[in-house]
Amino acid sequence: MKQSIKIPLVKDTINLEDINKLISWLKTNPRLTKGPLTKQFEKKWTEWQGRKYSVFVNSGSSANLAMIYALMLTNRLRNKKIIVPATSWVTTVSPIIQLGLEPILCDTDIETLGVDINNLEKLFKKENPSVLIIVQALGFPGKMDEILLLCNKYDVILLEDSCESVGSTYKGIKTGNFGLMSSFSTYFGHHFSTIEGGIISTDDDELYSILLSIRGHGWSRDLPIKEHQNLVKKYNISDFKSLYTFYYPGFNLRSTDLQAFIGLNQLEKLNISIQKRNENFKLYEKLISDKLDWKIKIPDYCYISNFAYPLAHRNIELIAKELSNNGIENRPLICGSIGEQPFWIERYGIKKLRNATYFNQNGMYLPNNHNLKEDEIELICDLVNQKI
Repeated sequence: MKQSIKIPLVKDTINLEDINKLISWLKTNPRLTKGPLTKQFEKKWTEWQGRKYSVFVNSGSSANLAMIYALMLTNRLRNKKIIVPATSWVTTVSPIIQLGLEPILCDTDIETLGVDINNLEKLFKKENPSVLIIVQALGFPGKMDEILLLCNKYDVILLEDSCESVGSTYKGIKTGNFGLMSSFSTYFGHHFSTIEGGIISTDDDELYSILLSIRGHGWSRDLPIKEHQNLVKKYNISDFKSLYTFYYPGFNLRSTDLQAFIGLNQLEKLNISIQKRNENFKLYEKLISDKLDWKIKIPDYCYISNFAYPLAHRNIELIAKELSNNGIENRPLICGSIGEQPFWIERYGIKKLRNATYFNQNGMYLPNNHNLKEDEIELICDLVNQKI
């Protein structure tokens, strides 16, 4: 018999106060589709994150798709090869396949869950890739000094998937501020929510304009006025025709002003949510037994805005069953290993990598959210410790 959930993995950051604000706003009969509030939300997020530009889209997955497609449209890829972390998420990898490019898996760093530096350099030497996309997994920054050094040495473009790491910092720099572009998720249960949604941030003028255009079909009406006028003049387009003139084969990845309204309210309490996630992470670190086969190792110069607490142990399924029997949600450690997922095996054959395979077999993560209570963490840790 399935147990009822007493401690969920995540909790919605949209509360009753937010709903009441939304209801009051809806009664004014506002524009609901993408409009002025989207621009306000993008501006507020850009200021909070500390980048130059941001583009609000309908999901973090779409953000990854748009980042890679924008590189293709600006002819910045010297070849089709893109390095991706073996321990990541399906929609970090799937846009590469969907766009006809070649994903190459990098093994997992045993300390941070990022990319393994030794394996990464071997791949850079062997494959000469155009791009490395890293995932700042579960709020844990990768080894950014080493990653940046290698990207500069081998002239590889760096992209960041920071969907799980909003507010984490590496030596005082927020995750999402290292790559040429970075993606974030505002999905239910993440650090802050717009129900569904994602954001791309960048400091690059050209990429920003491309992202704005391909978000909305490939037209120019969303571009800065100067960029719009340049395209109209270049192709000799009349004002009338410019409304339905398309300069790129774009998508429809737009979000809505309804979601932007929610997002603006969410940003007001984001720092508090991040602080709570960090406090929860520290309590997990204190209470979870060192007898685990593996615990995350984070240097003092990183601030952890933890999405969920990871662990690995040879008896992981017994631990998962014990937690579930006590009404505590838990999950495998992200995807385990992309190279052992059916969608990868069907296309490329199974790809086993030492560390990624280890986490695939032995990894899981535990609940963390802004409403998780101290006694709930104590219960979770007691149950885990009893099974190791």
